[in-house]
Amino acid sequence: MRSRTMTLSRRAALIGGLCTAATIGAQRAFGQPTRDTRTAENETHWARMGVSLEGATALVTGSTDGLGAEVARQLSALGAFVIVHGRNAERGAEVVQKIKSAGRGDAVFYRADLASLAEVNAFADEIIARHRRLELLINNAAATGGGGGRRTSADGHELAFAVNYLSHFLLTHRLMPLLAASAPARIVNVSSLGQTPINFDDVMMEREYTGGDAYRRSKLAQIMFTIDLAAMLDPARVTVTSVHPARSMNTQRVLAGGNEPLSTIEQGAEAVMQLAVSPEVAGVTGVYFNQLKEGRANAQAYDEAARAKLWALSMSLAGITQYNTA
Repeated sequence: MRSRTMTLSRRAALIGGLCTAATIGAQRAFGQPTRDTRTAENETHWARMGVSLEGATALVTGSTDGLGAEVARQLSALGAFVIVHGRNAERGAEVVQKIKSAGRGDAVFYRADLASLAEVNAFADEIIARHRRLELLINNAAATGGGGGRRTSADGHELAFAVNYLSHFLLTHRLMPLLAASAPARIVNVSSLGQTPINFDDVMMEREYTGGDAYRRSKLAQIMFTIDLAAMLDPARVTVTSVHPARSMNTQRVLAGGNEPLSTIEQGAEAVMQLAVSPEVAGVTGVYFNQLKEGRANAQAYDEAARAKLWALSMSLAGITQYNTA
């Protein structure tokens, strides 16, 4: 795999170090994490760095609310044409209207349920047919494991694995020729700090299921996918990274669950935007980021045999014979 180590700005490194130290200190003293109170950078910061997305097209899955909607807004504010995706057409129309009203970028909404591989393929068909470029692919859509028991996708797969990982494995494959034709292009897989090793004897958790583990396994699968895909691509043309954006952001899902937010959507968006647009990470590939800093994922992510098992299983489940790398 060709990659290079990112040299972070002094500001990003300092923020990351202070946040980590503060969190660890609080956990030791009180047994629980503390709220991140820093002010996040937004599109103004990237514009000052000379970033312009005029003429570029970006797809953000799961962008009708929360983190995805904020990332879509910031990309459009930098001039991008944003493909907004979700299941709720009304919310999708609202995001598109806000982008259009801002007067810089433009947007269109596509509805697709990522719990169905047939819908993922149909979604990819629409994008390929209607768009000639794709410089950014932000794989953000996610389903929680759920506290009400194990759920399955339209194809019979455990739901979190299907939506959070397998759908994006297939979507990225389908859109890779468009990304390569638009080089330099970037893929960002939105993962999580919470990661649990995959049990390859029970990948779909039919014998032993917990919602939290289902979610964490799917997020580790995204990181494993990032490492393997990066090794297949020329980083001068297409890079792929993964990121834990922030802890317990103030999303509707967190608030509705009665949980106390520990960070903001804007803080999470800054971490995603850094990998999507920052000149400082140009050429960086195959790397997992914990917010603004390069991080270390669960040990299974670096186990070549485990990644090979996941890749072979994913190819079979998605019905792919040869993965697109150009």
